Formats: sequence, C-alpha cells, structure tokens
Amino acid sequence: MRAIAVSAFRAGPALVEVPKPEPAAGEVRVRVEYASLNPYDWQTADGSLDGQVPHVFPLVVGADFAGRVDMIGGGDNRFRVGDKVFGRAGGPPVGAGTYCDYVCVPQDSAIALVPLGLDGRIAAAIPTAGMAAAQILEAAVLRGHESLLVIGAAGGVGSCLTQLAKARDVRVIAAVRGDERSRMGSLGAAVTIDTTDGPASDALRAACPDGIDALADLASADPETFAAHAATVRPGGIALSTRGVAAGASLPAGVRGIDFRLDPTPVLLDVLAAGAADGVLRVPIDIELPLEKAPEALDRNRTGGARGKTVIVLRNHGHR
Repeated sequence: MRAIAVSAFRAGPALVEVPKPEPAAGEVRVRVEYASLNPYDWQTADGSLDGQVPHVFPLVVGADFAGRVDMIGGGDNRFRVGDKVFGRAGGPPVGAGTYCDYVCVPQDSAIALVPLGLDGRIAAAIPTAGMAAAQILEAAVLRGHESLLVIGAAGGVGSCLTQLAKARDVRVIAAVRGDERSRMGSLGAAVTIDTTDGPASDALRAACPDGIDALADLASADPETFAAHAATVRPGGIALSTRGVAAGASLPAGVRGIDFRLDPTPVLLDVLAAGAADGVLRVPIDIELPLEKAPEALDRNRTGGARGKTVIVLRNHGHR
C-alpha cells in the first residue's frame, strides 16, 4: 500500500510502498479515506518520543484518520466491516501511522463511529485537535468568567479550544500570526493579537491590564519564550505548554506550569463528533491535499502560523 514515511528520525518524509497491515486479535483494519495533519506528526518523525516508546521504521507518519472498517481481527469486536469510523492511531510502537491506505488500530482505543450527518473530512480533523482542546480546558481548571491566553490560536487545537472556552464564558485572548481578527472572532475570541505586528507583550497588557488566569501555549518550543508568555499569568493561575517546555521554564511566583499530555478516549471522540455534527463545534479546514502532497504540507506546518486543519484525501485512490 502507499504511505508517507521516514526511513530514520529527521529524514525527509516520502511516498513509499509498504505491506498492507493485518489486524491482530482485538483490532480493526480501516481503509483510510481521510487523514489530518497535526504538528505531532512531524515532531514524532523528528524523534520527539525517541527513548520514551518503541518505534518502527519505515515510520509511517500521522495519527488522525477517518474511513471504513474493511477487516476485523479475531475475538470480540464492537465494530463491523463497512462501519464508518474515525479516530487516532497512537501505538506503541510509533510508526504505524495514518498517512496511508490502511491502518490497524485496537477496537478499544480512540476510535468511534462517525455520526450521521458528519462529513468524513471533518471527522478526520477532530481527534487530536478536538481531544487536546477539551483536555487542555480541563487541565487549565477554567469554569467560566476567567481569561485564557492562547498562543498559536489559529491552528486546529487553538480553533477548537477557542470555541470550547467561549462556550464556558471564558474570555479568550487569541495570539496568532497575521490578521485573523475576523475568523478568530467568529470562533469566539474576545481579543485577537497579531504577534507579527509588534511586541505581543504590549498588546497583552492593553487587553488584560490585570493579567490573565491561564495560558495555553501551543507554539513555543523553548522555555524562555514560554516563560515570557507566562509572565502575564496572575498568581494562582496556570501556564500550560503542549511542547513540553513548562518544566524548564522560570515562571512567576504562584503560577503552576503544566506540560500537557493528550489522553485519547473513544468517549471524548463521541462527544466531540456529536458537537461537530450538530454544528456546535466548527472544525475549520484550511486545505485538502492528495497523499503525495503530504510531505510539502508537513514542511509548511513546521514554520507555524497554521490556519485551521490540513486534510489529506485518500478516498479516490483506487487501491485495495
């Protein structure tokens, strides 16, 4: 089958042929129709989890998928051949990704039925971004009427997080690269700051002169930049990083740092998909690309400044 894979950490992703996987007992094999891109994809291909979990090479990139079950492994299973499903493939080992024609996943992992009325493209874009946003909101202990600064708010996680926070009456300050005021405002941001238009700290002080209750930094890759953003958090607040740099950052007194780790669950997938099907949760798709264009999309994502989700389309490939 076709796949986008790397031969070693930090090698360039390329379109290759790999064997079609066979589902083990308790697994389902899904014919992938859509995959979606997350920063996690190129980060793991670069070795972000090296030494923490086993890896296999060639390492097939990707985690999120939507498609149809085409084979059931042995034993009891909650799915049937032909079911429309979506979810997140995670391993271990890391390397059985979703930028490919087929993927095998445990039936008790983060996989769920696509609800009626939900397009497969949207379903594929939900798992990592939607689950991360929901769990970040819980980790930040925001219950309403507080303020939340989101760094890198225009991407998939930030777009979902802005909406979920707004639904709890949390005041969202969205920091983005470029003029995204209209789009972020439509998602629920009270204030949008263009970080390319002068020092963000000045705009933050103007928007929140008394500081903020929580920070969700989805972009900063070093402790110093993260700490600069966390300087705006009030004592008793939370500064959360999705890039694993909170532990090494010098934070203000009374501010608790959190290095966020996603805990995927099928129940959370069901809740998010129902919200998307009902129109309560909008999952903005920036661009759709064929599988062979995925390496270029990964390169673009490395530079930051994502606008919604990138979806990789495999449905009309004709491969079996």
